[in-house]
Amino acid sequence: MHNAAFLIKYKLHHLFFWLMVFGVWYFLRYQDYSTTAKAFTITLIKVADLAFMVYITNYVLIPQLLYKKKYVLFGLCFFALIITSSIGKMHIIGQVINNPALFSLSGNLKERIYDNVIPHFFLVLSGAAFKLMLDYTRMQKNMVEMAKEKAEAELNFLKLQINPHFLFNSLNSVYFLIEKNNTGAREALHKFSEMLRYQLYEMNGATIPIEKEIRYLEDYVDLQKLRKDENYEVTFNCDPDVKGFSIEPLLLIPFVENAFKHISHQKNQLNFIQLDLGMTKGAFHFSVENSKEEIEKNTGERNGIGLNNVKRRLELLYPKKYELHIKNEGNLYNVDLTIKI
Repeated sequence: MHNAAFLIKYKLHHLFFWLMVFGVWYFLRYQDYSTTAKAFTITLIKVADLAFMVYITNYVLIPQLLYKKKYVLFGLCFFALIITSSIGKMHIIGQVINNPALFSLSGNLKERIYDNVIPHFFLVLSGAAFKLMLDYTRMQKNMVEMAKEKAEAELNFLKLQINPHFLFNSLNSVYFLIEKNNTGAREALHKFSEMLRYQLYEMNGATIPIEKEIRYLEDYVDLQKLRKDENYEVTFNCDPDVKGFSIEPLLLIPFVENAFKHISHQKNQLNFIQLDLGMTKGAFHFSVENSKEEIEKNTGERNGIGLNNVKRRLELLYPKKYELHIKNEGNLYNVDLTIKI
């Protein structure tokens, strides 16, 4: 299992595949050349040229053009790649075997198209078909996992939704029992009620407007501030440009919860949490940093189930569109998340 993961991580399976292609190609065609060295060199050039076209098609043309529905541009670039690479390969082989006819544009054009352009076309097209099949399989797998996680989340939601009308009525009753001059308690209960309303009624869709998610974070932070004394400083900075797009509900709150859970408790220095939300070149940027004990108790919570769930959700919802960096150094803990909108 570990060996397979190692091979995939460093793309060694790609190397093994092309070595196998090289070996088969050499075995089938080496007798066509006068010397073993020349056969080796020509085979290497052909396999390298094929690999170049396959990787350009699979990792540049397909993601950047085909998947973005630029079909005509994809077709033009694909044909241009095949023709250009074929001419380049013939030119190089012509110099290696000292055959000027190969890198001359004149003479026996049909035969050279048949021997170079057409095989390239079908071989690279086969590689592209394999890439599309893998991507489709991966997408289907992700959709199944997302459906499963959504079903589990809905089940948990139903378990928690025990007569919400009764709960809100009870909260309203408690609110009016609090003396009017006790504004702090009333405000705290109101924020708690809004957070509960958000979780019960506004999270029915796959995404939520970022403005509502920010309001939920602000209410959570304000409630947590009530538990801290003056030796704790919590700052919440949100750029006015963070608006007009949607995000997965409750995607950010686990990072904020962890910050409050693991904040330091020093008496002779300031303990702090700082949250920053901003927009940079069309990307949403979220960071939270907190002071912590230099030697934390190893509870397993900081890098436990909650953080793993968030990472998995990011992989499923924003594949190749996010960057998550976590630093745990000395007496500081920092989470830095960027999502392309």
